[in-house]
Amino acid sequence: MAPVAKAAFSVQTFHDRLFQSKSRAEKKAEANQRSVTGLVTGADEMPAVGAVVQLKDMRTMQVRSFITQTDGTYHFYELKADVDYQLSARSGDTASPVKSLSVFDSRKEAVMNLKLEA
Repeated sequence: MAPVAKAAFSVQTFHDRLFQSKSRAEKKAEANQRSVTGLVTGADEMPAVGAVVQLKDMRTMQVRSFITQTDGTYHFYELKADVDYQLSARSGDTASPVKSLSVFDSRKEAVMNLKLEA
């Protein structure tokens, strides 16, 4: 009966290692990822609820959008660290200046606040 218990332990150990450790590809992808979050405010310095924040990938020119939450915040996750991005926000007839998130910015979790101007 001891060999069965030993085999069960070995299967459990294998299972734990298989599903708890990340592959090299996953680790590499995770190391090449970052995020950007921030607050969108209006000219009155109040959070801009429902503003549209656009993130433009400068390599592919793909644009992703996020509508700010009730506290004026936005977030974009799983961004590539080796790509430049441009951020801007719009709400009605107001817009923020364009901000850049460069490949030279090494922050894994960048915070970029945007202010809407007339």
